[in-house]
Amino acid sequence: MKKQLARLQWQFIRHSLVGIGLISFFFLFLITYEDNRGLLLAIDRQILGVPILMWMVVIVLLTGLISGYIQANPMKRKIDQLIHGAVRFERGTFSHRIEVEGDDELAELSERMNGMAENIEKQVASLQRLSAERAEMQETVKKAAVTEERQRLARDLHDAVSQQLFAISMMTAAIKQNIEGVSKGTIDQILMVEKMANTAQAEMRALLLHLRPAHLEGKSLEAGLNQLFEELNQKHDMNVIVNIEDELDIPKGIEDQLFRMMQEAISNVLRHSKADQLEFHLKETSQELKIKLIDNGIGFDPKLVQAGSYGLHTMRERITEIGGTLQIVSVQGKGTQIEANLPIAWKGGKHD
Repeated sequence: MKKQLARLQWQFIRHSLVGIGLISFFFLFLITYEDNRGLLLAIDRQILGVPILMWMVVIVLLTGLISGYIQANPMKRKIDQLIHGAVRFERGTFSHRIEVEGDDELAELSERMNGMAENIEKQVASLQRLSAERAEMQETVKKAAVTEERQRLARDLHDAVSQQLFAISMMTAAIKQNIEGVSKGTIDQILMVEKMANTAQAEMRALLLHLRPAHLEGKSLEAGLNQLFEELNQKHDMNVIVNIEDELDIPKGIEDQLFRMMQEAISNVLRHSKADQLEFHLKETSQELKIKLIDNGIGFDPKLVQAGSYGLHTMRERITEIGGTLQIVSVQGKGTQIEANLPIAWKGGKHD
């Protein structure tokens, strides 16, 4: 590209040399026309010991070089800007604009290239916006489909498997009361079936809780939690004590994370704790949001369980994502307390 620009510049210099040379030769011819020696006069006559013809050749060369350079340099600069702009456009930098100088054809070309880049920039922005909207629409459709499938599975499991497990549990309880003269081994097997049915029921309750919608679906955190604990109290033979402070001021995104964390926590209680009482406290102070979930279940050894527990790990991840901390205290045979503290950093800011 530089070589082409150099050739263009040298073309101007050559044209200037030819033009000035022809004009100089014409004037020299006119001056020496009446002299018998003609053009030889320019050789015979000298200035400072140098023939006039040599002076004329030097002047023509210098004038041609300077004149050609002066004429070519502005055009070279404009073409250089056009090439630079074209390279930027080729690389996708359509926000670049070529500097427009003068009112000639190159200036008009610069304006048209700038206009073309502006139109392409608008088209690219429109394509990106459409791509983002399409991705959001696909995500919305996907979430709707997942929610609908979760609800369908929950209904099917509740109406079929859960009812069957409950029937098995009731039948084994009835069999225990009516068996006489049965060997100890048979009784142990019946007790094992009853235990397995109860364990499967607990797992099914936890699974049905997980299949609930993972978001608040337009409700506040207070309303969503109250509905969750009300269903827990009605369907799972558990005494639930709920203490939620009124008029909580929590951004929507944080509410969703806290709700999903509580779903995971309650699922763990149903699956593992064997508790018949659950306390929940949610309080907002001037500096932080305090959450406590206390059950009177069998408890566990935190050192042995927390490292490999997917549920506890998920709860920690959710509270960490919103800047909070999670503490778990459990005593075997007495129960478990889960406490989450979330600093209030959104006051005075714009909520979602």
